[in-house]
Parts: sequence; C-alpha cells; structure tokens
Amino acid sequence: MAIETIKHVGVAGSGAMGSQIAMVCALHGYSVVLQDIEEKSLNKEKENLQIQMEKRIKKGRLSEEEANAAFDRLTFSLDINDFECADIVIEAIVEKLEAKRDLFEKLDEICPAHTILATNSSTIVSSKLADATKRPDKVCNIHFFNPALVMECVEVVKGPHTSDETANTAMEFVKSIGKLGVLLKKGISGFIANRILWKIRDEALYLLENGYATHEEIDLIVTKSLGHPIGPFALTDLTGLDVAYLVKLQRYQESGDDADKPSKIIEEKVKRGELGRKTEKGFYTYNA
Repeated sequence: MAIETIKHVGVAGSGAMGSQIAMVCALHGYSVVLQDIEEKSLNKEKENLQIQMEKRIKKGRLSEEEANAAFDRLTFSLDINDFECADIVIEAIVEKLEAKRDLFEKLDEICPAHTILATNSSTIVSSKLADATKRPDKVCNIHFFNPALVMECVEVVKGPHTSDETANTAMEFVKSIGKLGVLLKKGISGFIANRILWKIRDEALYLLENGYATHEEIDLIVTKSLGHPIGPFALTDLTGLDVAYLVKLQRYQESGDDADKPSKIIEEKVKRGELGRKTEKGFYTYNA
C-alpha cells in the first residue's frame, strides 16, 4: 500500500501514549479516531491534549488555528466500529498479550482488507499478535517513545510475517508525521532502546534495594555524571510503574527466569496504586 492512500488513522487506547500519538497524526493532517472503552479516560486525555496545545501556542510553537484544525480532525470515540474506514490502526492499550490479541481479532473483522494493524507495544513483538488476524502480512510494531508529542525517534519492527510493503509503508507513515523512523528487520522483546533502558533500571533497582544509595541520589548521579536528561526512577515515574511491572511480568512469563520477575519495590508500589506521574505518586511525589 502506498503512503498516499493513507488518509484515515485509528488509535486504540486513549492513555498518555495513545492520545499523544493521535494528536501527532492530527497535527500532520490526518483524520484520526482515538478510541477507548472508558469515557473517563477519553475525557481526561482530551483535557490533557488541550493543555499541551495551549502551552505550545503560548510558546509560539503552534498557532491557535493549527491547534483548532488538529482538534477538528480528531474524533474521540467509545465505538471500535469507528475504525471501519481506517487505513492504519495503532494499538496502544494495556501491556497484556491476551487483551491485545482480542483487540487485533476485532480490528481484523472491522477494518478494510488493506488496513495496516500496528502495535505500539515496547515489549510484545507483533508475531504474537499476527495470527489473531487473517492479514499477518499487514501486522507490525510501530513503537513511539514517551512523550510521543516530543520524542522524535520511532522504532518500526518487521516480524517474519510482515511484508516488505507493510514495513516500507509504516516507515513512510512515520516520516509523514515528522518522526525519525528506524527499521528493525528482526523482532526482539523491548527492541533496542528499551532493552538498554531495562538494564539501566534493573541495576538502579538493585542498588536501591541493597541500600547503596537512595533513588534521588541514583537519579542525580545518572543525570550529572552520565549526562542523561532524566534518571531511571524519574523516567519510570513518567512512563508508569504499572507499565514497568507488566513488562517484567510478561518477560518472566515468557522466560520462567526468576531474574525477570518484577522487582519487589515496583510490585509493592503498584499494589498501593503508586504508579508515577499519572497518580501523582511513584518514586517521587507530584502536584496535580
């Protein structure tokens, strides 16, 4: 499918990632449907996007007319059937394999035969989803980084089932929304960036759990000595402790290796509902 034929974009899941992916696409001229099963989530992220756009307008990065036009192109929906005209759908729901497989099966029934079905998952390779559809050649990973409105790089991952045409179109689509795509010709859980980040976070958690330093001190050392823009604990708060927990749980279920189990600290915080910025408390405490 040629990039010129992509006019309508669907994004499934209106969390922080899904909503920002949808807005990026709308800002670059696409007609977008952002769908979720929770009206509360849709309303919350609509407000968040309005705040983000207002900040950009005040800083002179975006005109009011451009922001309004983007919102005019963006539909917030509770109905998955609104994807019936989508040329590409990007899934950004909870990081649980069965939930994603169920969604891909539904999308396969609803969407036109030419529609590319992509997952934004950072850990679940598309080969685990492709056989839930009758179009495995049109299934791939398109992995945006958080926050999607800001981060330039996008990992496009070609599974053994993904056609060259789909991979090339996905790369062209990423370019068309102002992002820098990197094509991975083989899938591996976590891809490139997150596999490196996981190693850093695992070591940071080991140092914290064994009393070598506090999370504040570890973040300070990483930012001031290694030059990272954000420390591993602040980054985990940003992306969500629940996401970190589910990622490790998925890896453990696949490997059976105790080393892949979620850390006790993150597991306990998730149980207490301390999920990071989204709940105003994680490793750090935040004001609303």
